[in-house]
Amino acid sequence: MLPTRFYFDNAFDQLFGNEGSKMMNCDIYEKDNTYHVEMDLPGFKKEEIKVECNKGNLVITAEKSENTEDKDEDKKYLRRERVYGKYSRSFYLGDIKEDAIEAKFDNGTLTISIPKIDENENKKLIDIK
Repeated sequence: MLPTRFYFDNAFDQLFGNEGSKMMNCDIYEKDNTYHVEMDLPGFKKEEIKVECNKGNLVITAEKSENTEDKDEDKKYLRRERVYGKYSRSFYLGDIKEDAIEAKFDNGTLTISIPKIDENENKKLIDIK
């Protein structure tokens, strides 16, 4: 007996709009007071990826447009699985040093290092009168 996943995999993903998260699998971990994000973006070029940060929110967007140069009218596709479109993931990371974020894209993997603000830097002692 085959699992129901084989039958409904594409139908439910398209119904609930889950394609973007499947295309942008990631791991987020903390080490040495720095958040690290490792995201798989196979098939994308560095120029098709945008990383932005605003008030502790990290937003990663990848956009792939269909190659319109291929105008071979004799070509009849039996199946097309290449996906085109705009995909986005966002994460709230809290108090981070936005000016010190570093990103690198190599072999289909986006790696982002996000230094956290030291809790003692934000701590303010209030005098009681």
